[in-house]
Amino acid sequence: MNLGTSSRLPDKCVYSDCPSIKASPNSVHIVRKGFYFRSSDSKQIHRYFCYACRRSFSSASWNPCFRQKRRNLNRRIQLLRASGVSQRRTAFLIGANRKTVVRKGLFMAEQAKLRHKEFLSSFESDKNKFAFLQMDEMESFEKSKCLPVSIPIIVAPRTRKILAIGVCSMPAKGLLAEFSRKKYGFRVDERSQTMSRLLRSISHVTRPDVCFLTDENPKYPKWLKSVFPHAKHITTKGRRGCTVGQGELKRGGYDPLFDLNHTCAMIRANVSRLFRRTWNTTKKRERLEADLALYVDIHNSILT
Repeated sequence: MNLGTSSRLPDKCVYSDCPSIKASPNSVHIVRKGFYFRSSDSKQIHRYFCYACRRSFSSASWNPCFRQKRRNLNRRIQLLRASGVSQRRTAFLIGANRKTVVRKGLFMAEQAKLRHKEFLSSFESDKNKFAFLQMDEMESFEKSKCLPVSIPIIVAPRTRKILAIGVCSMPAKGLLAEFSRKKYGFRVDERSQTMSRLLRSISHVTRPDVCFLTDENPKYPKWLKSVFPHAKHITTKGRRGCTVGQGELKRGGYDPLFDLNHTCAMIRANVSRLFRRTWNTTKKRERLEADLALYVDIHNSILT
């Protein structure tokens, strides 16, 4: 790599208030100013000086990991957190503090969300838009089983790419409903708003007459109609999952929702907060959403 040519120099200053931002693109106002050694990944980073604002910066100033001390741990933390490893065990394996794992996990989750937007943008052309999708919900809880949460998910069949996933609160049901209301009060049902938000987030990568395959949940037709008025909706009867061995996978013949159920099984097997029997309970919904973002990034880029 030849760094001696002027073509390798940045074409603009990193500071937004620099006068060179409004200057002519042909103006020469940036020169090299040596380099420094970055100990976190053992790289030499070039520094530059801007004559317009009389300030210096480096080639790492544009990097999202700018000023991070242990950036070499970012990818390892994401892979471990998306492979069923808890926060404490991740910290033990990489030799870091648990708070470091939490902070870097949240940072990588935000980066994963940005990469997911870029992933969806690759399907905006008419020939790449989706014509058939599968949709359903998983269930988990925060703090207590009396505080359940819904995890709506939209999956592309065959490829099993996860297009949208979210986390929202829902009222307790069954035998726990009365006890939940008595102890925690009325719980807001956010499923309608969350599902509508997820459907709108993928509207630019789907055809107007897209076909959705779901189970027989009576709420789905209304939710789909509000965002996709011309969409086709096909329902199939849901079946009970296997109690052991295959998680969300169904027993007994052909399953029309196999791609969706298989994806849900992979999520439950790789996100420690969603294990069937676990002590890694979710205390905050946004942390569960961050872990799901980490997994979706690995799932769409590596696993499928």
